[in-house]
Amino acid sequence: MKGARRPEVRLPPLEPWREGELEPDGDYDGLEFRDRDLTGQDGAGARFMDCALTGCAVDGTALGRARVLDSVLTGLRGVGTRLAEATLRDVEVVDARLGGTQLHGAVLERVVIRGGKIDYLNLREARLKDVVFESCVLVEPDFAGARLERVEFTDCALKGADFGGAALTDVDLRGAAPLEITRGLDRLSGAVISTGQLLDLAPVLAASLGIRVM
Repeated sequence: MKGARRPEVRLPPLEPWREGELEPDGDYDGLEFRDRDLTGQDGAGARFMDCALTGCAVDGTALGRARVLDSVLTGLRGVGTRLAEATLRDVEVVDARLGGTQLHGAVLERVVIRGGKIDYLNLREARLKDVVFESCVLVEPDFAGARLERVEFTDCALKGADFGGAALTDVDLRGAAPLEITRGLDRLSGAVISTGQLLDLAPVLAASLGIRVM
């Protein structure tokens, strides 16, 4: 089992962002977005490099195909944030409160998601490499068709996860409590779980194999 490589984000001195709204394909470098209401704004295809987003509202914010690099995202809150086919590389996401975040087809590499709660996270067909979910709550996350390599769940609640059609390599689920998988138990080759988790999953495993336990 190979452990995930964590990001080492060292932000330079940042300038406060003073513009009115995000722009499609915008270029944001060395900026601090603090307590900004980005609700419904369109930053599709934008690039964020060496940025800090702190306490921002991102309800329905369009960030499809955006690139977020060497950045720290703290206290983001919102529903329906659109990040389909985005790239997150060397990023820390801290204490997020999000629902229905769309990350299908996205690429996450050297990303830590620490603290907070994310409901209905859509990572279908995404690629995750060196990603750590730490001390957070994930409710019904969708990893269907995704590729996960060196992904760790540490002190993390994983409720109602869907791994249908996913491909897992060096995925450490031992720190997930509870570990609830509703679909894709047959795709867990390449993952490691604890003995206790195996016992917890036994009824679902038996049902998936058509075994009746009397």
